[in-house]
Amino acid sequence: MIKIGDRVRFLNAVGGGVVRGFQGKDIVLVEEDDGFETPVLIRECVVIESVNSETNLPEKQRQTPTAQAPIIIREEPEPEYQYKDETPEGEKLTIFLAFVPDNIKQLQTTNYTAFLINDSNYFLHYTVSTSVANGQKPRAQGTIEPNTKVELCEVNKEKLNDWEKIRVQCIAFKTKTYTFKPIIDMDLRISLVRFYKLHSFTENDYFHEQAMLLTVMKNDNPYYEINLTQEQANELLRNKSDAPKSFPKQKKPQPQSDILEIDLHINALLDSTSGMSNNDMLEYQMGVVKKVLKENKDQKGKKIVFIHGKGDGVLRNKILQHFKLNHPNYYVQDASFREYGFGATMVTVK
Repeated sequence: MIKIGDRVRFLNAVGGGVVRGFQGKDIVLVEEDDGFETPVLIRECVVIESVNSETNLPEKQRQTPTAQAPIIIREEPEPEYQYKDETPEGEKLTIFLAFVPDNIKQLQTTNYTAFLINDSNYFLHYTVSTSVANGQKPRAQGTIEPNTKVELCEVNKEKLNDWEKIRVQCIAFKTKTYTFKPIIDMDLRISLVRFYKLHSFTENDYFHEQAMLLTVMKNDNPYYEINLTQEQANELLRNKSDAPKSFPKQKKPQPQSDILEIDLHINALLDSTSGMSNNDMLEYQMGVVKKVLKENKDQKGKKIVFIHGKGDGVLRNKILQHFKLNHPNYYVQDASFREYGFGATMVTVK
């Protein structure tokens, strides 16, 4: 019996080919060597090469299957991370949580984007969650590379209340030999009023836009913000006044080495600049500079950092001119770029 796939030869004509189909009960379609199918009566065909029904191969091509060697897939090792931007300061963990408004001119209605900033030489496995009634709600998790920032999520204005209590957990590591860092598990609390105040959002080294930065770690030290109610503050004052007075040994006065930071951004100095011209704002900022210098004129060696921002350089030039004319003996220099970017000037009182 002829089957599809059999090779046949014609009895009453020259030629033959492979059976490709049937037309009715008596005719087969034979594909000849030229590729064309020819209808031929079944009785005029002789099978010269039969097809095996299981393998659909001619009998002479059938072979006993043999076991094949297992295929081994070798994965190429991932290239080792290149630590190009390592600095001595980066060996200490500095981590921020940041909120960038979509429209800083519409703080009453705008949404925000939350970021995690890793200003260190370490990778961080991180988890960010917020407190809810029955536990913690995860907001973002992943791994962030050294000296980078990562977008966590969008914060809808209507859901802002859910972000009052935030938990940040991190594990720091490197892909080479490194100094162990303790696991980070920090609870942050944000006063939601800050989202409505323009001066909460400042220029910084991490964004082109103004942003609110919350410190998680600073130079390996966790940051704790103390929030006391008025009643708690009064209780502390009462306890202090009731405590027995002691007379500790007098110590020699130590030189003040702490750096005094003065933010001269007009939004940090005034809640509103309505009706003020650019010159009015500049004069107000210089008035703050003069007032701070007067208050610290006797603190020899005191370092003061005036944070004026990059901008077009008008305020910076005004400050430099003031010191050149009025305090030529004071030591004036650009503040640390890593700490303040290009927008700050440090003065040492002489």
